[in-house]
Amino acid sequence: MKKKPIYPFTAIVGQEQMKLALILNIITPGLSGVLIRGEKGTAKSTAVRALAEILPTIKIIEDCSFQLDPEDEYENYVEICRALGRTAPESPAGLKTRERKVQVVELPVGATEDRVVGTMDLEYALQKGGKRVEPGLLAQAHRGILYVYEVNLLDDHVVDVLLDAAAMGVNTIEREGISFSHPARFTLVGTMNPEEGELRPQLLDRFGLCVNIQGIGSIEERVAIMKQRLAFDENPAGFSEKWRQQSAELAARITRAKEMYDKVETSEKLLFEIARACLEVGVDGHRGDIVILKTAKTLAAYHGRSEVLLTDINEAVELALPHRVRRQPLMEITDSVEALRAKNRAA
Repeated sequence: MKKKPIYPFTAIVGQEQMKLALILNIITPGLSGVLIRGEKGTAKSTAVRALAEILPTIKIIEDCSFQLDPEDEYENYVEICRALGRTAPESPAGLKTRERKVQVVELPVGATEDRVVGTMDLEYALQKGGKRVEPGLLAQAHRGILYVYEVNLLDDHVVDVLLDAAAMGVNTIEREGISFSHPARFTLVGTMNPEEGELRPQLLDRFGLCVNIQGIGSIEERVAIMKQRLAFDENPAGFSEKWRQQSAELAARITRAKEMYDKVETSEKLLFEIARACLEVGVDGHRGDIVILKTAKTLAAYHGRSEVLLTDINEAVELALPHRVRRQPLMEITDSVEALRAKNRAA
């Protein structure tokens, strides 16, 4: 059955900050994901699914449920095989591999911890002395995108597990003293409608970036959205083809930024600017400072520069601090960060 084309990422009208936050997390998964807060019908799901379509294909080990890279994660594969009582080839050359698109794994609202983390067959372990594992969604999401719709409606413990795995890049399945670990590096994207409840501040802080979005107020852009959506619905393949070149250019830009990130340098003066920005808006802890630095470096790489500029810091502040400002109502957070950004520009 032929796969239906997905609406192109580059064809999405407006919501530039949301698109940028998603791109930055693809370039640097160490940013620990993005939380998108906003009303329904603002292209949140469309953007997440569309982004995966323009990313390069990845090579995986055939018949492996953990999406492992046959070259960089061969040792992980050997350890997993040993833990499961299987025999692995003596070298990566003996592995059967195939290529596939980056996956978007969607986490349903009612997902249980076992569904997310995975389970172990305790009876088999006791009787046979070995391990039999049923991989969860975190195994499927490895090297891909984990999309959590309405993250604020998930059980807090499940959210904790997701954020821990996103931060450490490893998922551990434990039951009755028996444990099993596997790589779980993914881009975490959570969406929520604030009208349906908020996340605890401790959980908010674990998301690297946060974007507050709303419906577009420009008449011209709303008309453009209607026209483009109608054109896509009538001829998905033809519409996608019109945006193919722009999609390819964005994919190439993301790849170049990934390669450049480690070469980007930040001056001592700008490090003090980051610390000052966090202190002035009352950020608890140091996670905000670190995320701003990583985001600024990613922005520089995305723009093809090997040095972070003050404009990168300002833009990173707007993405990394909205959900970390303390002692203020959430509705005032965006205004506070915008005021700080204006102050930095004036300086």
